[in-house]
Amino acid sequence: MPSMPLDAARPQDEGTALADRVDAGLVRRTADGELQAFEQLYRAYHPRLTRFLDRLTRRPGLVGELLNDTMLVVWNRAASYNGQSKVSTWIFAIAYRKAMKALSRLDEPLPDEPDDDQPAPPEASPEYHAAQSQIREVLAQALDRLSFEQRAIVHLTYFHGIGCREVSEIVGCPVDTVKTRMFHARRKLKQLLAGRLEDWL
Repeated sequence: MPSMPLDAARPQDEGTALADRVDAGLVRRTADGELQAFEQLYRAYHPRLTRFLDRLTRRPGLVGELLNDTMLVVWNRAASYNGQSKVSTWIFAIAYRKAMKALSRLDEPLPDEPDDDQPAPPEASPEYHAAQSQIREVLAQALDRLSFEQRAIVHLTYFHGIGCREVSEIVGCPVDTVKTRMFHARRKLKQLLAGRLEDWL
């Protein structure tokens, strides 16, 4: 598993800082009722939220509804955004809470395999496809054995590259709790993936 993104003090990437300012401007314009600004936010966050919600819930049929519910909150509550956190943190926190509430109401089994959002290389062999399918299945089954809270932290950290402080704001718990959950998640994944995907750890 790749190392956890660090929150050490360092200059923020200029591109990221610019994107944050653009997002904040779009939220302010959305708060003023500007539909075009909201549509820009929706298009910008649609791919990221889709991946996050799909990996977190493993229920493709639920993803679209949760995404739209999340963005409806953004539209209705844009004026409440106070700029104390990044726009992405604010939006992912809304999506996290929506997913948590939705899953708490459901008890049907998870689908057998997740959708593949990583395209195969050109002219990939049947053996490559078979190996990738097996890796996805093994990894998905292991992640499903984690608690909802642990799974969310793993996805936010390793699949979205979000640091501990921002993750703590998204899931609504102290940074130390995030680190503790990650420790237990990694330990459980090491046990579940031993002998199969050890390089991923």
